Amino acid sequence: MQRKSFGNMECPIARSLERVGEWWSILVLRDAIYGLTRFDQFQKNLNIAPNILTRRLAALVEAGLLERRLYCEKPPRYEYILTPRGRDFRPILFSLQAWGNRYFAPEGASVVLIDKSTGKAADPILVDRLTGKPITDATHANAAGPAAGPRVQKRLAKSGKIATPSQDAP
Repeated sequence: MQRKSFGNMECPIARSLERVGEWWSILVLRDAIYGLTRFDQFQKNLNIAPNILTRRLAALVEAGLLERRLYCEKPPRYEYILTPRGRDFRPILFSLQAWGNRYFAPEGASVVLIDKSTGKAADPILVDRLTGKPITDATHANAAGPAAGPRVQKRLAKSGKIATPSQDAP
């Protein structure tokens, strides 16, 4: 059975899932953010079958999240380095980690985000980069962007949780 592709959908969440929605992909990115770069490191840490890892690494390289670099010529060996696009996935992982600790860790948190200068636990929130304001249901809403087609506009209008973007919106 062939899986449906989300790559051409208008929804940015669906398009993102096309690149990272397979759970091994997210775990490979997590390990790359932790500093792993080599195939054998990923394989050992994830206990993943080589053929699956090969496919996931290739997909992440194709999506521009990892860069494949030759580090040994004989035999040819490659390392996988995070690209700026891959590094930008960090806040998503931190948010997913905090959410998982909050709702799916009855035994307690096994990994926590800390402030490096104080050593104290951090609690990530989503903040508007332009204003510095936390993003909440009370202060923010989705709106149809300039490339939104009729289907997206209709879906957002039905939700009742939309706003009209200003002309200077990014």
